[in-house]
Amino acid sequence: MTLFAITVGFFAMMGCLLVQGVLLLIATRHYYDHTSIIENSTQLRSILLIFQVMVMLVLGNLLQGALWALLFMGLGEFHQFREAYYHSLVNFATLGYGDIVMSDRWRLLGPIQAINGVLMIGISTAAITTVVQDALERRAHLKSGSEPG
Repeated sequence: MTLFAITVGFFAMMGCLLVQGVLLLIATRHYYDHTSIIENSTQLRSILLIFQVMVMLVLGNLLQGALWALLFMGLGEFHQFREAYYHSLVNFATLGYGDIVMSDRWRLLGPIQAINGVLMIGISTAAITTVVQDALERRAHLKSGSEPG
C-alpha cells in the first residue's frame, strides 16, 4: 500500500505542477504585458501590478490545496470539504498541527503534500521576487534616464 500511496501522491503533485505552471505563465505574461504601467505611471499603479501577480500566485496555491482536499475526500478520508481543505492547507504550508490525522493507509500523503507545498510556494516566491526585482530595475532606469537591461 505504501507504493500505491506514493504513486497517488506523485500524480497529485504532477497535477499541482501543471496548475502552478499555467498560473505562473498567466501571471508573468500579465506582468510583462503591462510593464508600461511601471514605465509610464505612478509608483502606486506599479505596486498594484505586482499585487495582481501576487494574488494570482497565492490563489493558485489555494487552488492546489483544494485539489488535494478533493483527493482526500475521494479517498474516503474526509466527508466534508471544509475539514479536508483545512487539513490540506496545513500539509501544504508544512504547519503540521497534527490535530487531524489521516488513516494509516493514506497518512503518507501528508508529507508528500508538504513536499509539494514547499516546492509550489517556493516557485511562487521566486516568481514574485523576479517581478519585484524587474519592477525596481525598470523604475530605477526611469529615474536615471537609461534603458532597462
